[in-house]
Amino acid sequence: MRVRHSLLAVATAAALALGLAPSATATSGHGSAVMNPCGFYETGSDAFYNHCTRDGSHIVIEVEVFGPNYERCVVPGDTWLGKASRIQGAHYVNRTC
Repeated sequence: MRVRHSLLAVATAAALALGLAPSATATSGHGSAVMNPCGFYETGSDAFYNHCTRDGSHIVIEVEVFGPNYERCVVPGDTWLGKASRIQGAHYVNRTC
């Protein structure tokens, strides 16, 4: 058991030293991964939906607004939904498009 933990620690240290571990500052689109998490998020003035996938799928989301909600097809990565003052939220509706 000790040997397995030691090997894991050595492998982890080597990966970190070589820069192979995922970085919290990896960027995609509008900022760092920490700044734009998967799903709905807002910046100071804008609302986005970040579809995090590696399979290239397009999905349907429901955008919650003041008034009737609407559906929208989004591609992988960040999709601008509009001004944050007009968008209340957005969520995946379990369908592809």
